[in-house]
Amino acid sequence: MTLDDLDGVDRRLLNRLQDGLPLVARPYAAVAEELGIAEGDLLNRLERLREGGILSRFGPMYHAERLGGGLTLAALAVPESDFERVSEAVNAFPEVAHNYRREHELNMWFVLATETPSRIKEVIEEVEEATGLPVYNMPKEEEFHVRLHLPV
Repeated sequence: MTLDDLDGVDRRLLNRLQDGLPLVARPYAAVAEELGIAEGDLLNRLERLREGGILSRFGPMYHAERLGGGLTLAALAVPESDFERVSEAVNAFPEVAHNYRREHELNMWFVLATETPSRIKEVIEEVEEATGLPVYNMPKEEEFHVRLHLPV
């Protein structure tokens, strides 16, 4: 599925959901009403967009540190010939929240979210063992909230 496959309702749905869900008992019903569609249609569209790869993730964003957990950005310098294997190894860790390919010497970047701050070091060591590569840990020094909206 590509963006060209989206109809007007899909596009309005994706644009609307980037503003978050309302904090009501039935948030999907509320958004469906805003869009002039049935709640079931909205849910079916979300499922189709996920299955089609338009949405890679759809769910709440938690502030791990406020919940007593750990959060860090990490990177690897992965030989191109080994990228797929390393990517699969990294993605196998339940603590890996996001994994991105970058055009840089450090060409694989991922976010670790753990239940405790001390678990970050342990997971990094486990990733190094699983991949055979050193992990560059880049913990947050200062937090900025930047609203990102990608109109579709």
